[in-house]
Amino acid sequence: MSVENLKAYIESGVLELYVLGDLSPEETLQVEEMASRHVEVRDEIAAIEQAMEQYALQNAIQPPADLEIKLFEKLGISEDDELETVSETQFEEEGPRIVRLDGSDGRVRTLRYALVACVALLVVSTVALFITYNKLNDAHDQIASLNLDKQKFAGVVKQLEFDNNGLNNMVAMNDSKEWATIRMAGQAFSPKSKMNVYWNKKDKSVLINYVAMDLPKADDTHEYQLWALVNGKPVSLGVFGKTDSTSNDALKKMQAIQEAQAFAVTLEPMGGSINPTMEKLTVMGGV
Repeated sequence: MSVENLKAYIESGVLELYVLGDLSPEETLQVEEMASRHVEVRDEIAAIEQAMEQYALQNAIQPPADLEIKLFEKLGISEDDELETVSETQFEEEGPRIVRLDGSDGRVRTLRYALVACVALLVVSTVALFITYNKLNDAHDQIASLNLDKQKFAGVVKQLEFDNNGLNNMVAMNDSKEWATIRMAGQAFSPKSKMNVYWNKKDKSVLINYVAMDLPKADDTHEYQLWALVNGKPVSLGVFGKTDSTSNDALKKMQAIQEAQAFAVTLEPMGGSINPTMEKLTVMGGV
């Protein structure tokens, strides 16, 4: 186990629960196995035990008098059997004192100490459980944060792979004699927009590349539609989103077209339109 993992294990709160006896038998065996292999774990357990013992002694609470009386009654011990009142002369000369008659002085003292220790242990246990609960909550928050960072990192890696594939495809198509690259420039609706269309000279297939695309983001009720201008008439080649989140490919295949003098893109309602909305003509380029 690495130093970081061992430190995280020690700080997880499981050792405090082990000392308090609040772990399952399986968990207890795991802790004891870790202690047998790592001196740091053994030292931490000893430190926790010592800290709890010191805390119990420093925060010992005298139990209520009625609780002590009830405990003695349960044990069959009465104050009359244990105590005798000293004479007034003795009181004046020596001050108040208690004389044990039946030798039960050690027994009663032990019971009182045990009762005080039980109350102190209850306080320590409550504090330890509260600390452990907070540690576990912190650990859960850290795990959730790490998972979120992991998801963000995975998303970045996926996007980089997506962009890299798109760039490689652009280079391959530009170098190929089979593909014609039609570069479309922004129109009045969106002057800064740009986009490329790739048209295969042999099989007449049409592709668009999301990496070589700079279009305004469409809202939830609109998407883009690709058109081919054939002898002055627009022919729909299909619709596409600004980015195709359902695909892992940087390229998207559109409908093939045998001949065309130009290509254009308009912003249309979801599902596309029969005729292009010219006031939303976004990009256009000649073959």
